[in-house]
Amino acid sequence: MIIDDDVSIGNMLEEVLIREGCRVSRAYSGTEALLFLESNRPDLILLDLMLPGLNGEEVLPEIKGIPVIVISAKAEVSDKVELLLGGAADYITKPFDIQELLARIAVQLRNASGAGQPPVLNWEELTMDLAAHTVSVGGREVHLTKTEFAILKLLMQNPSQVIPKSVMLERISEDTPDCVESSLKVHISNLRRKLRDAGEKDYIEAVWGIGFKLKEE
Repeated sequence: MIIDDDVSIGNMLEEVLIREGCRVSRAYSGTEALLFLESNRPDLILLDLMLPGLNGEEVLPEIKGIPVIVISAKAEVSDKVELLLGGAADYITKPFDIQELLARIAVQLRNASGAGQPPVLNWEELTMDLAAHTVSVGGREVHLTKTEFAILKLLMQNPSQVIPKSVMLERISEDTPDCVESSLKVHISNLRRKLRDAGEKDYIEAVWGIGFKLKEE
């Protein structure tokens, strides 16, 4: 996620990150960023400090469990120290070298892999305990296979986003390397059926030609 009101810098960063294989979200003010984060969980945030409304220093303490790289023209060591102690994972000064920024992003994503996620995910009546590896619908436990659990975890970590099939296969391969494109549809069909039987409604929807997402009321 890029939080920066400078459209030209944001566009440049988005273009570079998409070319690197990332999916990118944008926010142009601190308030807009916090609203987005209420229902979305990016893997990493690039945060500018000089923002309209809530500034970056005010937004940073509100971000929990997501690595934040501050990108700012403020070059004073005292500013960097204060922000790093205040929760930022890294700090890079404008103007910056794009290759250095990509390297810093890669380091943070590597460090955050498998960490920083809340032990329990919630969405509507769905509850997933990552530590206990359990799922319940309205308090009723649902027994899922390893692959079904991995699919649902990815969807619940990105509740408002459509997850393309290719991205889903790549991301869940960390938890279940046996799932391939030809079997993905079967796994999702079984997962939808189990959740529907427990909660008496559909929780996952297919977005034709793209992928899958959690079904909102």
